[in-house]
Amino acid sequence: MAKPLVAIVGRPNVGKSMLFNRLVGQRLSIVEDTPGVTRDRLYAECEWGGRTFDLVDTGGIEPDSDNEILHFMRRQAEIAIENATVIVFVCDVKTGMTASDQEVSNMLLRSRKPVILAVNKVDQSGRENPDIYEFYNLGLGDPIGVSAVHGHGTGDLLDACLSYFPQEEETEEEDDVVKVAVIGKPNVGKSSLVNRILGEERVIVSNVAGTTRDAVDSYFENEKGKFLFIDTAGMRRKSKVEERIEKFSVLRATMAIERSDVCLIMIDATEGVTEQDTKVAGMAHEAGKACIIVVNKWDLVEKDDKTMDHMREEVRRDLAYMTYAPIVFISALTGQRVTRMFELIQYVWEQASLRITTGMLNSLLADATARVQPPSDKGRRLKVYYMTQTGIRPPHFVCFCNDAKLFHFSYQRYLENQIRNTFGLEGTPIRMTIRQKGDKEG
Repeated sequence: MAKPLVAIVGRPNVGKSMLFNRLVGQRLSIVEDTPGVTRDRLYAECEWGGRTFDLVDTGGIEPDSDNEILHFMRRQAEIAIENATVIVFVCDVKTGMTASDQEVSNMLLRSRKPVILAVNKVDQSGRENPDIYEFYNLGLGDPIGVSAVHGHGTGDLLDACLSYFPQEEETEEEDDVVKVAVIGKPNVGKSSLVNRILGEERVIVSNVAGTTRDAVDSYFENEKGKFLFIDTAGMRRKSKVEERIEKFSVLRATMAIERSDVCLIMIDATEGVTEQDTKVAGMAHEAGKACIIVVNKWDLVEKDDKTMDHMREEVRRDLAYMTYAPIVFISALTGQRVTRMFELIQYVWEQASLRITTGMLNSLLADATARVQPPSDKGRRLKVYYMTQTGIRPPHFVCFCNDAKLFHFSYQRYLENQIRNTFGLEGTPIRMTIRQKGDKEG
């Protein structure tokens, strides 16, 4: 289910960021002729040969540096290597093979991951540059000469990457394991919840914000199903992210959301919904993940018979774009309502996986358009011909109409609400694409 990940690594200043930009087709990575410019890993989605994959650009690896930032960059690159399907190791033909290249090569060989050796700055096309032959000494097989500046050799490089991708069917084997990312701002109780679920101290728990640096995976199975809980580092507001390791933690959490099926968005009941909570929730919503809003530390709130209703209203108001997500009030400390989580996780996962037949959708469409007439503009009325579902997780619907410009956002929202009222789809966002059939009628 997760897309293959290609990590670009190498020592500083060999042209990794320029190669990254060339492969993704846009200037996403800062390029500057100074070692150490790329300090945070940068992700982008790429497509080649009919396959979609993620590409990650990393900071340069300096094997023996005592410099704190370079040490951090090395650790960051190591994490990218751990998660990669394929590693592209970039060297520089102009400087030739260096001792650092040899050390990085040894590190990559120890990872036992497929490694493709790209020798950059081979800027003349046509004749092969004989200087690339010395890179055979790295023991990584045939080097591929590339030019990040001109684009030579990048097709061969991507073809080599594709040869190591798993078959698309193979990614379905773990479908019965629901991957659950536990996300939220620092110190909201993410690790405490995971520990409570697992019944053991699997994750370090501390009331110092930022204790969990990496995403930690924990497998759990009970009568409700099989689950993989991913405890993530807390996400701070950008202005507060001063420590470089914190920036890295946000990327790590972003990656956890990407590979999850369900996101538990944790909110501190004693603080209510903060601006940072809306940003964290927005990331899960934009990624199209099934979501549950988990209000933690409910044991610390002074309550009367209306407290829960007031809190629910506040959450609904502040996370207005997530009205589909169920809200559960828990205490990770006492275990209150924690067992209910499994049922909810399984439920929203099934809702996100729901397939609705085209016949049922078009029956709903006929009823909805009869009840509320489609909008018109300057005498031309919107006609919605038919609707079909093209994907799940999240459910993706395509509407075919006579003129996409007439398909006002409010009417799209109305149809989405009709779909939810009829089929449920609780806990999952909905994607809707509008396509025009080119009807010439007035």
